[in-house]
Amino acid sequence: MEELNIYCDGGARGNPGPAASAFAVLIKGKEIYNESRFLGKATNNVAEYNAVLMAYKWLANYSDKKRYSKIIFFLDSQLVVKQLSGLYKIKSKNLKPLIISIKKMEDNLKINIFYNFIPRNKNHRTDFLVNKILDENIKKISRPSIFEKNL
Repeated sequence: MEELNIYCDGGARGNPGPAASAFAVLIKGKEIYNESRFLGKATNNVAEYNAVLMAYKWLANYSDKKRYSKIIFFLDSQLVVKQLSGLYKIKSKNLKPLIISIKKMEDNLKINIFYNFIPRNKNHRTDFLVNKILDENIKKISRPSIFEKNL
């Protein structure tokens, strides 16, 4: 049996500010899937948790998941890793619904799941995806509309 590695990242420009989340799935070092999403205005922590939640939603529909003995999440947020691992309590009311959703999806998978902290420079792929979608959406937001151009 193999392991499935999932790299997650979230970020906000300002805290809160325009935010995005991304994840990438790797098998034996080869990326098989990635996804990123613009969230609108949110905090860094909300964006980090949304990346994990997005990965779980993908996993729920991934037909090959039963062949893996474990799933390892890699995140560059120590807080999120420690909270999802049960080492830190969750005090934020904004984060609790996200964590409850993640834990329900985690339980439904019935696969060993681990959360590991990695330094930001080891999470460059998802960091790139987050910044790319942020850049694309911030440009759209700051671009004047056709009506504003004609004034």
